Amino acid sequence: MRSSGVVTASEPRWRRLDPDDRRQAILESAIAAFGKQSYAAVQMAEVARDAGVARGLLNHYFGTKRDLYLAVVREMMIVPELENVRLPTGDLDARIAASVDWLMLVLGRHGATWLAVGADGVGDDEEIRAILDEADDRAAQRALDAIGFEGKGARHEAAMAAIRAFGGLVRAAAREWLYREALSDKQVRVLLTETLVRIAEMVMADEM
Repeated sequence: MRSSGVVTASEPRWRRLDPDDRRQAILESAIAAFGKQSYAAVQMAEVARDAGVARGLLNHYFGTKRDLYLAVVREMMIVPELENVRLPTGDLDARIAASVDWLMLVLGRHGATWLAVGADGVGDDEEIRAILDEADDRAAQRALDAIGFEGKGARHEAAMAAIRAFGGLVRAAAREWLYREALSDKQVRVLLTETLVRIAEMVMADEM
């Protein structure tokens, strides 16, 4: 029987993509799915449909559902390599303002998924915990590079710890903004900026 040519809502809209674009389309679809639903509720067929690809391509590019989830965790939690990031310039206030601008942009685009990934049994999953620990360290180092911190040894370790603690505030503030709507984006920006300024002043002055 010849098809009518009409694509129903339950059918994927196939797209011609090169391999890299196809893989990215799958990843973006998975990022959206895991941000809206729990790990158990996400269906691979729905991810494929939303990405506009055949179901089998998910296994081809990512393997199992767990493998795809790990790819989402890594994509959402690991900051870009520093050579691919334009670090802010200027005085300390300008550098911090630029860093918070970048952070707010990321949270505005993918904050829901960022808060959701790693939440399903992370304490029992060593692989996810390793990704999150790596993410914390990379983000802390990026923040220190952004403010121009060059301390070494114990001073560097203390500065890293302070920035990682700041990361906990970022997550809590994002939850108040995006989930509870108890804080506005402006309030979150002020909270993060003023806190990061104080932390930066402490680590730059070697007060840690």
